[in-house]
Amino acid sequence: MTLASKLPDDVGATLGRSVGVRGRRYTEIFLIDADDSGQLIAAVYNTSGLNDPAGTGDSSPQELVDQLDVEALKDEYGVLAAFKNGPRLWTLDWMEGMSGAVREFSGLKARWVMWLDVPKGVGPQGNVPYRPMTGRRDTGFWIDAGSPVFILDDPDGDSWVVMKSASLMVDPDQTVETLSGLGDRLQPAPGWRFRTVVLGADLVLTPDDGTAWIAQDELGNTYDRVGGPFSNCTP
Repeated sequence: MTLASKLPDDVGATLGRSVGVRGRRYTEIFLIDADDSGQLIAAVYNTSGLNDPAGTGDSSPQELVDQLDVEALKDEYGVLAAFKNGPRLWTLDWMEGMSGAVREFSGLKARWVMWLDVPKGVGPQGNVPYRPMTGRRDTGFWIDAGSPVFILDDPDGDSWVVMKSASLMVDPDQTVETLSGLGDRLQPAPGWRFRTVVLGADLVLTPDDGTAWIAQDELGNTYDRVGGPFSNCTP
């Protein structure tokens, strides 16, 4: 049985848009299993827009995040592994994408947002920093002109990823304002380089025919590829 048949939460997904998301907290839950070829696939669920009856912009209340038991989730859903990715902070200004079914994980509500192809050689419990992955999704991420963007250049010199979210798992006190000093804290893999740019024009990130390329640094901050079919420009 495939993961999509176990968790058909993308069926009936609808397109939605969220604005003013910069600095808002969220958490992702990954449910990970293998397909018939042995490739690890993750169903990714995101809390954005949920768990926030007071409208504070925090869809990831810490008390609900703390009570998530990933081993119990693994057994409940009959998957190889479960992973808690968060809390995190959006570093985008707005986004639009497909949203599927909402599930409740130990009291924390999250909706299906994408399928993620976990690279071969990576264990089901985490990612290798500076190693790209592909995700299958239909999204648009927008960063306004005048906003800072945080960029990794790969060993070939391509500016192919740009930060879309910051992790609070390593540094719970991190804010979008303190990210300006992130370059002093990173030790990129050989050939990689970090830089910060203030945008002179709006930047729109889009997948290439439904496929997005994703990478993380050693602090768990997440970047999407830019340039070519992945964005309207290369900062």
